[in-house]
Amino acid sequence: MNAEGEDASKVIHVKFVTKLDSPFRVPVTSVVIPSNVTRLGLSSIVNSLLTLEKPEPFDFLIDGELIRMSLEQFLLAKGISAERTLEIEYIRAVAPRKEEKPSLHDDWVSAVDGSSPRFVLTGCYDGLGRLWSSPGSCTHILEGHTGAISSIAFANSEGAEDLTVATASKDRTLRLFKVGTDESGDTTTRVGAYKILRGHKASVATVAAQKYGSKVCSGSWDCTINLWDANESTSELSVPGKKRKGNNQAEEPQLEGEAETTLVGHTQCVSSVVWPEHDVIYSCSWDHSVRRWDVETGKDSLNLYSGKALNTVDVGGEGSALVAAGGSDPVLRVWDPRKPGTSAPVFQFSSHSSWISACKWHKSSWFHLLSASYDGKIMLWDLRTAWPLSIIDSHKDKVLCADWWKGDSVVSGGADSNLRVSSGISI
Repeated sequence: MNAEGEDASKVIHVKFVTKLDSPFRVPVTSVVIPSNVTRLGLSSIVNSLLTLEKPEPFDFLIDGELIRMSLEQFLLAKGISAERTLEIEYIRAVAPRKEEKPSLHDDWVSAVDGSSPRFVLTGCYDGLGRLWSSPGSCTHILEGHTGAISSIAFANSEGAEDLTVATASKDRTLRLFKVGTDESGDTTTRVGAYKILRGHKASVATVAAQKYGSKVCSGSWDCTINLWDANESTSELSVPGKKRKGNNQAEEPQLEGEAETTLVGHTQCVSSVVWPEHDVIYSCSWDHSVRRWDVETGKDSLNLYSGKALNTVDVGGEGSALVAAGGSDPVLRVWDPRKPGTSAPVFQFSSHSSWISACKWHKSSWFHLLSASYDGKIMLWDLRTAWPLSIIDSHKDKVLCADWWKGDSVVSGGADSNLRVSSGISI
C-alpha cells in the first residue's frame, strides 16, 4: 500500500491498534507499508482501512511516543528494529477544525476563563468584565473597576444557582459579582459588584477560586497572596454612600471585604495563582519560583526554580500533579514534584519565539496542555512528543490569555482586542 507515492523498495510489517471505539477500529491484521511513510501517510492508510465517508486525521504512537518524522527515521532514532511486525497505536489528531468569528472588545483582552460549560468570561483593559454565551453574544457586562482587569475567574460554590465572578485589577482591588443566568432578552445586562476586596498595596495580577469552597485568592505586585471570603455576608463592612444596582435590581449597600490570610514568601510580583485542591495553592512569581502553599498553615511546602521570571502556572496532567509554568523566555517547563530531584523540569517545550503568557492543562487528559505567547501563537502540546501538535495563529498581536472551553475548544484573548474561539478539537 502506497498512500503518498513513496519509494516502496523498503517496506515494514505493521499492525494498527487503537483504544478508539467503532467505527474507528481497523481489522487487527498485519499490513505492509513503505518504510518512509510519514504521519500523514499513516493517517491516509488507516482511513483507507476504515472506509469512512469523511477522512479523519489521526496521530500515531510507537512505545508510547508520538511519531513526528518519517517512520524509517523514527525507528532509526529510537533504535527499534524494522525486522519484526511493529505495533502502531493510532489516536484522533489534536487540532482545531473551526475558527469562530472573533468577539471584539474595546481594548486588550487580558484574561479569559472557560471553566463554565455555558459561558466564557473575559477581562479587558477597559476595566470591564464580560460574560459570553457564544462567540459574538455578550450577555453581561461587569463594571466598577477604575483600572485594567488583569485576571478573572468563576468562583462558584457547589450547587449555586447564580454565577459568582471574581475580577482582579490594576486599581489594587478585587470585585465579586453575582450573575443571574435565567435572564432573557436581546439586551446586555450591566452588573455591579456586591463586594469590593481591598488590601493589596499594588496592582492585583491574578485571582483564583478555591475548589469546592467559598474563598478566592489573589496575587499582587506587592509580592503577597491574599485569601478572601467570597460569601455575601451581612457582617462585612457596608460602605456609606456606596450603592450597587444592576438592571432590574433594587439598590443595595456595597460591601467591602478584608483579607482573611496573607501568604508571604515571594520577593517579586506574584504573577499567577491556581487553587487545584481545597487546601493547596500554587503560585509563580517574577522571582523565578513556583511555590506550593498549605492553606491551613500558610507555609510553602515546595519551591521550584526556573531561572526566569514567570508569568503563568497551572497544575494538571497525570494524577493532577504536574506543574507547568512559563514566563520571560520561550520555554514551557513541566515539573513532577512526586519524583526525586524535582528542581529540574521533566519536560521542556521550546517552539515559541517570545515570552509565554498563559498555560493550561486539559481537564480530562493526562497528556495535553496549551500555551499562549507574545509571539501571537497558541500551541497545543502532548507530553509524548517535543513538537507542538497544533499551532493556532489567528491572533494579529500578542496573545495575553488562553483556556480550554467545553473540552473541545480553545478560547483566547490578546492585544488585538479580540476574544477568539477555536473549536472542534478531539482529545
